Amino acid sequence: MNSHANSSNTISQLVGDIYLKESRTVFATLIRLLGDFDLAEDAMQDAFKTALEQWNEKSIPMNPRAWLISTGRFKAIDRMRRQSKFDPLLIWHVQEIKAEDIDPTLQIDKKIKDDVLRLIFTCCHTALPLDARTALTLREVCDLTTEEIARAFLVKPSAVSQRIVRAKAKIREAKIPFEVPLGHQLPDRIGAVLQVIYLVFNEGYHASSGTSATRIDLSSEAIRLGRLLHDLLPDPEVTGLLSLMLLHESRRPARTTSSGDIILLQDQNRSLWDRDLIAEGLSLVKRAFSSKRPGPYTLQAAIAALHAEAKHPDSTDWEQIGALYSLLLRINPSPIIELNRAVAIAMHKGAEAGLRQIDSILGRGELNDYHLAHSARAELCQKVGRMAEAKASWERALALAKQVPERRFIERKLHELKT
Repeated sequence: MNSHANSSNTISQLVGDIYLKESRTVFATLIRLLGDFDLAEDAMQDAFKTALEQWNEKSIPMNPRAWLISTGRFKAIDRMRRQSKFDPLLIWHVQEIKAEDIDPTLQIDKKIKDDVLRLIFTCCHTALPLDARTALTLREVCDLTTEEIARAFLVKPSAVSQRIVRAKAKIREAKIPFEVPLGHQLPDRIGAVLQVIYLVFNEGYHASSGTSATRIDLSSEAIRLGRLLHDLLPDPEVTGLLSLMLLHESRRPARTTSSGDIILLQDQNRSLWDRDLIAEGLSLVKRAFSSKRPGPYTLQAAIAALHAEAKHPDSTDWEQIGALYSLLLRINPSPIIELNRAVAIAMHKGAEAGLRQIDSILGRGELNDYHLAHSARAELCQKVGRMAEAKASWERALALAKQVPERRFIERKLHELKT
């Protein structure tokens, strides 16, 4: 009895691990084979359920991912056969899927060998509104919940759900192909893809909620997709985004304590930064700048490079960082970029100067629900001795923060004000 229970627990753990590592790839390949998001989602869930049932009684397959894809495909065919008596059109769909009998894992596109990236291009098709492209990709490619996506976009979860439903309907109605666009079409489609990959990375590097400050699975996936995209299209902005992600990722070992508490950039042990990632990131940002037409990701990578090159916080070139943020604002206006520039101004010209910039942003009604804006204001208020305002800003930040380590950090800041 105990032996069987232990075996079941082992299989459950194995299937769970495979789900975390492979579910999005299995899902993406099933979409290619089945031609429908919802059908592929049901097929994937059926495959993993079958794995839990069968792998405990039979030997575990040599290639679990291929087994899951094949099982999911057959489950979908069985599902459609049962439903075909109510919908004759499904008979044709079943026959079309059955005609593709070769091993689906061997169907490799010559330009790109990753179904997940093919799925991203489908989700980012220009027939879809930009907000729908990003929301759909984060949901279907990265398995983020609608709540997580909503926090990333600073919108309501219901709005995200509606975008996703409409996007799926548009893909079906317009028969948007599940493929990587041809070379001449890539430049028009690349911007939305880059935005999605960067948002995935951000959710991994700075989790919007949960018990951990970071989600290495998401940031690693974003970097992997960034590398694949860079191999496909070594455009300066693709290079810039990959550089930006690598330079940020290099700080991960120093960003939290062993107990998971947040360590701010100026307090991090820089000897823990990954020098290999920094070297690769610096090389890439130089290559991106060689185009003489730096875009938003390349400019952000240049800012990250200045932090990476500073051996000590006091040696950071804040004046240059502020100038880069000003340039970034001109080509990509954003209140969050403006907030980052305000912090750079505070570091270069003093807390009062930065505080005026942040108050201007909040005074316009922008970022009022963004906890980091209130945290930044609280820090600067403390520096200039405006303790009552600092307390109010920390309390506002605490009310908005969803991530547990961030909440602990803010609570410590509030406790320090009382002592």
